[in-house]
Amino acid sequence: MTFPEPTVPAAAGRAEVFLRYLDYFRETLLHKVASLPADALGRSSLPSGWTPLELLKHLRYVELRWLEWGFAGRAVPEPWGDRRDERWYVAPGETLDTLSEQLRRQGETTRPIITGGDLDTLGAPGPRWDGADPPPLERILFHLLQEYARHAGHIDIVAELAGGTQGE
Repeated sequence: MTFPEPTVPAAAGRAEVFLRYLDYFRETLLHKVASLPADALGRSSLPSGWTPLELLKHLRYVELRWLEWGFAGRAVPEPWGDRRDERWYVAPGETLDTLSEQLRRQGETTRPIITGGDLDTLGAPGPRWDGADPPPLERILFHLLQEYARHAGHIDIVAELAGGTQGE
């Protein structure tokens, strides 16, 4: 997947720009994690202690929390299912394949939420916002992009340390 340059091809609108970037960052992260040696997937190379598999699971839940649970106001059984004891968590039996598939399916759920309305539409009131006014969809999408971009940089460092794919 190539970086979504602003001019080639022209996007149909702002929502399409957001979708292209989210798809790009999601697939880039999936590619980089898949390029890691198997023994690097479930161990941390950094003092903070997170693992590449935990990062994939976290990003799936980030999309779920911000778009499904937050913006769309859908009932989500475990919106914080990527956490246990105040840190990211991957359960025994969750693998690169299962977590990658879940992240891709979350992207498929994201697409109609973004294309189904106007970017100025406010999110549904609900528990995601802890009593604050819900933000508009565009603000949520900016947040998601910065989250993905930041974590793409993190996985670059891990990949460099473990001998995986680096850069774009």
